Amino acid sequence: METTNKAMAEQTANPTPTPTQQAVNPSPTQQVPKPEVTTKLIDPVSLQQLIKRDRGMMTLSDDNMMLKQIHETHAPDGREFNVRPLFRLVEDILNRATLTVDPLTSAAQTLETTDDRTNQASFIALLEALSFTIDRISHEIAYRSSSGSDAHATTLSIFNLVSSYSWDAKLVLTLSAFAVNYGEFWLLAQIYPTNQLAKSMATLKQLPVIMEHSGPLKPRFNALNNLIKAMMDNTRCIVEFKELPPKYISQDLPALAKAMTHIPTAVYWTIRSVLACATQISTLTSMGHELWISATSEAWELSTLAHKINSIQDLLKKQLALCYQYIEERIEAETYQKIQSLIESIHIDNMMILRTLICPKDDVLPLLEGSTKTRVNIDVLRRKNVLLLISGLSISQDELSILEQIYNESRVNRTRRESQYEVVWVPVVDRSVVWTEAMQNRFESLQATMPWYSVYNPKLINKAVIRFIKEVWHFRNKPILVVLDPQGKVVSNNAIHMMWIWGSPAFPFTSSREEALWKAETWRLELLVDGLDPTILNWVKEGKFIYLYGGTDMEWIRKFTTTAKTVASAARIPLEMVYVGKSNKREQVRKCTNAITVEKLSYCWQDLAMVWFFWTRLESMMFSKIQLGITVDVDPLLREIEKLLSYDKEGGWAILSNGSFLFVNGHSSTVLSTFTQYNAWKDDVPPKGFDIACMDFHSKLHSNSLPCCRFEFPSEVGRIPENMKCPECLQIMEKYITFGCCHDESATKALF
Repeated sequence: METTNKAMAEQTANPTPTPTQQAVNPSPTQQVPKPEVTTKLIDPVSLQQLIKRDRGMMTLSDDNMMLKQIHETHAPDGREFNVRPLFRLVEDILNRATLTVDPLTSAAQTLETTDDRTNQASFIALLEALSFTIDRISHEIAYRSSSGSDAHATTLSIFNLVSSYSWDAKLVLTLSAFAVNYGEFWLLAQIYPTNQLAKSMATLKQLPVIMEHSGPLKPRFNALNNLIKAMMDNTRCIVEFKELPPKYISQDLPALAKAMTHIPTAVYWTIRSVLACATQISTLTSMGHELWISATSEAWELSTLAHKINSIQDLLKKQLALCYQYIEERIEAETYQKIQSLIESIHIDNMMILRTLICPKDDVLPLLEGSTKTRVNIDVLRRKNVLLLISGLSISQDELSILEQIYNESRVNRTRRESQYEVVWVPVVDRSVVWTEAMQNRFESLQATMPWYSVYNPKLINKAVIRFIKEVWHFRNKPILVVLDPQGKVVSNNAIHMMWIWGSPAFPFTSSREEALWKAETWRLELLVDGLDPTILNWVKEGKFIYLYGGTDMEWIRKFTTTAKTVASAARIPLEMVYVGKSNKREQVRKCTNAITVEKLSYCWQDLAMVWFFWTRLESMMFSKIQLGITVDVDPLLREIEKLLSYDKEGGWAILSNGSFLFVNGHSSTVLSTFTQYNAWKDDVPPKGFDIACMDFHSKLHSNSLPCCRFEFPSEVGRIPENMKCPECLQIMEKYITFGCCHDESATKALF
């Protein structure tokens, strides 16, 4: 072998003809240039002539004539086969054949082993049926690429060989034939250093010499690899068009119709490129590496073909994306209708509903168990009351901490009726937004704190399910709590308000249960502070006067607390005061809390989560009654709740109680004036009692200066009332659209 290589090297270096060359050319004195010697030996058509012919076809202007010729060869006879397994095999061959041209690494470099399905009986049978056609195409490519035939004519000859097949099959069969020859070439190149048989065969093909000059050849091989990659990408795109499900898409869809008009052209130029690649390899092995390197026009030809194929592919990919979008919309609409039908149907258990909402695949463990943090099957929820906690990633720590407290309390005694439910967190994320590392970290941190079940991955939630959650259950961004009974029936579209107001005792969270709980309630202090602070409840039991007040105006707070203490001292009543902040402006509330504590103005909650929960419960009371269709003109309790919420938006306020009895619910201006004018009503205290006397005087002031009422409903709360009556004058309120920023909200909401 080494002798052979040495002889070949000496022949290339010595311009004097060898005896073999003299037999071909008997003139011993004639000095023949080296390229011509090689050409005389093999007698191929001039490389430049091949390039010139091919370039002429690249500038063919009459595309209509070309398309007409292609369509004349297209005569499908109904024979259809799944090209995907064969294409997968071709991909594997060409990927491994185009790894590298470095002989030192080519033998050692390997690709990751793919799933080998080529030994399946059905695939073997398919290959047997197609082997004759592939062999004919392979011989046609080999002959035409070495004989210098016209590229366009050769392409049409291959179209004639595959006339009875579909467009995608034509392409895959041609690529299969090319892969046989191309794969054999690179197989020898990769194993000849370690296999004697391969070494001998490689010598016949001049492979050792070619690989020894791999450095200068690298740019040319890169151009070849780029063209092959473009061919494979184009073929993959065409195969995907063939695999589009006819159930969801028809040929008259504009995107598909447009693509089908371009697919014959794409198939033509891809087969044309196959011939160009085959010609390159044939030229390399027959003419030698030096002439191949010197022919700069070949690199131009390869890049031109790659550019043309990529341009066609870009167009096809755009249409394919539109087709996929259309199919996705059709499937989403179908799934949406299925969900609606399932929700309205009667079931023996909740499994079908839960699988549809969370994850329909049986081989997936879609839930993460809260305490053990292990993945579990959805069967753990079978025939149980399930509360779906639906939220985005912006759910606050306040919301989670209060829910966790309620949940843990319900777990203390699992035999109690109100403990017979499970919670599942269903994270809803916008699929149009790119999932970032920050979002993943946020999701994992939220999931880690939850003691209940959670969906393992937000991507498991189908887009149709998200649409249903938003359109039917009116989810925006604020958490909602959808309740399913053991048979999967929806008994509440949103029980979050019941959970905030009453906690687990609201079980089973039905509308009838909600109505029953409200019938048992009255306007009393315990309703406002239940579950918040046992200290206040103890003061109620002791019969003390308790003033709740709020706002962020420290000047008013100082005047109010000082005056209230003075009046209480004069009236000789036991007084306690509690600062409960404001529904928003968290940082300002924190500053006020610190100032009140330092100045010892009154009792206040150091944990701002309690402030948040106080206002959240009040808002939930209003939403709960609105959901039940109750209005302020028929419900005094709702009227007082809405007054308090409105006062919060207009500044300071105060609620005065004698034990449970709430006798004043007023705006900052009227309440402070009531105390500053104590001398005007102090004589009524002995006969009426302090609470009634104070209430009567405040009512006079209030009727003379009704404050404006205002309610704000964030767009993320879901259902917003079409209209509302004013809790003060009972007239229909005007509706405005406002934009606001409190500057101190958590950065999490800005991120998500």
